Amino acid sequence: MTDFGAGPYVGQIWLLLAAARPALPVIELVGDLAPFRPDLAAFLLPGLLQRMPPGTLYLCVVDPGVGTDRAILAAEVGRDWLVAPDNGLLVPLLRAASEAVSLWRIAWRPTAASATFHGRDIFTPIAQQVCAGVLPAAVRMEPGAMVGAELPAALAAVCYVDHYGNLVSGMRAADVPHDAVINVAGERIARARTFSDVGVGQPFWYENAFGLLEIAVNQGRADSRLGLSPGDPLRFDP
Repeated sequence: MTDFGAGPYVGQIWLLLAAARPALPVIELVGDLAPFRPDLAAFLLPGLLQRMPPGTLYLCVVDPGVGTDRAILAAEVGRDWLVAPDNGLLVPLLRAASEAVSLWRIAWRPTAASATFHGRDIFTPIAQQVCAGVLPAAVRMEPGAMVGAELPAALAAVCYVDHYGNLVSGMRAADVPHDAVINVAGERIARARTFSDVGVGQPFWYENAFGLLEIAVNQGRADSRLGLSPGDPLRFDP
């Protein structure tokens, strides 16, 4: 799960993981998270992991602090594992977890690594070791000690824009009243169940497949129609 986009970066990680554990499938779950914004990607992770197979290791790299001494975390949540930078990316997920959570700071580093591609040179070898049942140079820590532990439980902002221009928020739709109206540049956006419930070209908000509040335009692009992009706040009418 990265913000790497198209290019060689995900491919190199994929190849290294596949070579180390050829019996395990390697899947790119999402590669176009908002660049440099772990504070936005963090609110997508709980929804993205719903209905996924247990016993999965998630390698999560949205890492604007690459090359610095920021910490690297490994978390066990039920039967799943996550490896990620300590920059807030895991905070909402671990806070909302219904299963037991164990968290470690990984002190291990390779003898040589690129200063700008820790996803390949540090995170991937750590993930390989965790898959083999090893926590390299790990120090147990409490979730409250993570960077970004003060992040809110939800974020009323655009966290992700998908291929269709739909705007995914950091709010669980179940926590938003059905009659809530979002106001964008004077345009009032009400809830609908699905696209065909509104006219072509009409914006609406709904509960998406991840359980999050999402804004869309039926057969159109909400990002260009409403002028919103990742990080922009969503404002509700009183």
